[in-house]
Order: sequence, then structure tokens, then C-alpha cells
Amino acid sequence: MAVRGRELRFFELRGSIEGISEKMLSQTLRTLVRDGLVWRRVEHSTPPRVSYGLTPLGQGTSGPLAELFEVIRGHAYDIQATQAAFDAS
Repeated sequence: MAVRGRELRFFELRGSIEGISEKMLSQTLRTLVRDGLVWRRVEHSTPPRVSYGLTPLGQGTSGPLAELFEVIRGHAYDIQATQAAFDAS
């Protein structure tokens, strides 16, 4: 996970997540903040600095999610083959 245990600014997050647009990252962060998994802090400076980090709830879910992502990565070929077969039918 990109945040995992430390505070990151928006552009640091964007740079660490391959292929994500600013719009999608912004929407996802907004949802995660709303769900209580991520906190957001705005420093009123010029320019404003916005930082994100995991809440205790988010920290508790990061391990199981990382394990799930590893399982998915390990089965990526099978998943893609199943998707292709579904799409072809």
C-alpha cells in the first residue's frame, strides 16, 4: 500500500500508484477519508499542503488487503484468461 505507516502528500501518492489519474486518486482518497480508513490534513500555506495517512482502522486493514493483492497477483494470468473467456462468450 502506498501510504502504509507514513504520511504522504497527494503528488507523492500519485507517483507511487502506477497508471492512476489525478481525478481517480482524488475520488478514491475522498471515499477512503469518508470511510474512516485514511485521514486528510490541510496546511493553510501558499501553496496549500495536503497530506494523507492511514487511520488506526486503515492500519488494521492494510495487512489483510496486502495479502489479498498478493493472491490476486499470483493468479493474474488465470483471472485474465477467465475474463477473456467470459468476454468471448
